[in-house]
Amino acid sequence: MEKQKLPNQQAVMILGILSYIGCCCSNGIVGVLLSGIGIYLANKDEKLLAENPENYLPGSLKTWKIINIVSLVISSLFVFILIYLVATGKYDEMQEQYIQMLEEMQKGR
Repeated sequence: MEKQKLPNQQAVMILGILSYIGCCCSNGIVGVLLSGIGIYLANKDEKLLAENPENYLPGSLKTWKIINIVSLVISSLFVFILIYLVATGKYDEMQEQYIQMLEEMQKGR
């Protein structure tokens, strides 16, 4: 019998890439969700590989699991920073400063 690819390996890869992009583009919230799902699927495939090592190829599952873990850590930091900024009221101050900068740039100063 030929060895097969793990069923969720490609999904773990795609989620790893998207979660890394999502951690930077969405204040970390999307990154946390996608990397959490990716880690869950990677653990599921690792259990399947441990039960039937003769039927499946490990491929790059560990690499993509590590990428998902790194993305989860980065995304979590972004989420904690966002929570801190909102809780202390500094988020509103940053938004006001950002709007002022945009208005100044539009005036040509």
